Amino acid sequence: MSFKVKPIANNIEDHVLTFNEKLMKDVCNIYGVKDGLKSIAKMMDVGIRAPRRKITVLLMGNHSAGKSSFINWYIEEGILKTGVAVETQGFTIVTSGKKRETLKGLATLQLYPHLKPLTAKQGVLEYLTTEISSSRAKNFNMVSFIDTPGLVDGDMHYPFDVNDALLWLGNMADMVFVFFDPMGQAMCKRTLNIVEKLWENNSEKIRMYMAKADEVGSETDRQKVLMQTVQELCKRPGLNRTGFDMPTIYLPEGPGAKSRCANQIQEVCAQVDKKIEETLQNCLNDLKADVDQCEQVLHSRLENDKESRKRNKKQMCRGFILGAFGILVPIVMAVSLIVANASEKEMRRHLGRSADVIRLVFGPAAVVWTNIPATYHLQLVTAVVIMSGMMLILSRISDTEPVYPNRELRALEAAVTKLQQFSGLQKSLYDSYLKQSVDDDADL
Repeated sequence: MSFKVKPIANNIEDHVLTFNEKLMKDVCNIYGVKDGLKSIAKMMDVGIRAPRRKITVLLMGNHSAGKSSFINWYIEEGILKTGVAVETQGFTIVTSGKKRETLKGLATLQLYPHLKPLTAKQGVLEYLTTEISSSRAKNFNMVSFIDTPGLVDGDMHYPFDVNDALLWLGNMADMVFVFFDPMGQAMCKRTLNIVEKLWENNSEKIRMYMAKADEVGSETDRQKVLMQTVQELCKRPGLNRTGFDMPTIYLPEGPGAKSRCANQIQEVCAQVDKKIEETLQNCLNDLKADVDQCEQVLHSRLENDKESRKRNKKQMCRGFILGAFGILVPIVMAVSLIVANASEKEMRRHLGRSADVIRLVFGPAAVVWTNIPATYHLQLVTAVVIMSGMMLILSRISDTEPVYPNRELRALEAAVTKLQQFSGLQKSLYDSYLKQSVDDDADL
């Protein structure tokens, strides 16, 4: 049975998609198509997780830190409200698509089923939306941003447990960008508490930035604000580490605008690009590991089934032999007893010529009967009957092992072929990915 990754239905879309998009789509198709890797893994009771087609970047920070503005700048579309006031009340996922669209809570869950545990937190579903943009700017087609409520201290009321929700999203996301507002000197305790908690298990994916760096008056003031912010962060035991880095960023005004200070916003884009490449490599590596794991379990089950069938066959032969002896021994005993006690003339009169054959075959057993005293005949017959009954009982007691029905066995054998094809596809996809970075003459 042959298997091929289903091509994208719209050929025009094939020309629009970038190489990375096509590669990720092909990998996801291997997992998700009918009778794909997920179906085989489910049949094998192997736990695998299909990759997501885009990386997820969570943006968090105090209010008016420039989170929504950064997303608008990255996708080159004013899709989110921005301002000094707290504009973002809930969680907004910004992702690329075919057309501009807004999805509310339930529709968002249909698009992102892995977010369902988040909605178990009271009040989150009503404040969960998705903004779909047709923008093709930068690498937006490979990333989904999650804009979060601006964090403030004091009596600010949130319609849900914002700390708990942010921690859950931070653990789920591939990257977490923390934006600090220099005007507030990043002293928001709520922001620092959440960052410190996330840092415990997710330090490798957290990046901190001093946003709106151009709004600080002079370079001296910027350095002071940056130092104060870093000092405040380092007071936290969980955040105090060597090699602490906090690039300063701001939204560029235009190609001809005069730069007020060093702007490292392109480093943010570079971090996103790097994560996309890492995710692609991880997906290809995970695909191989998942295929190998399924193959190992599948071959083990087929081998165990084969051994079980061999043992069951031996059990059937043993049962057949015991049953045959249990039936034949009483028959031999009865016929030999008749031959021993009936005369040759009587047997010929009743059986004709076959009487000579019977006497020839059962004659030795009849001789044994004649040599046994008649007083022991009853005991011998009883013993033979009991022994035959035990043989018949033992023949019915079969210690057979369960095996796969023929239909399931054929499905497992077909799965072996599919996994071999998946393995070949994985290697082909990996070779295509590597050829982007190496010389054409490299031996792949």
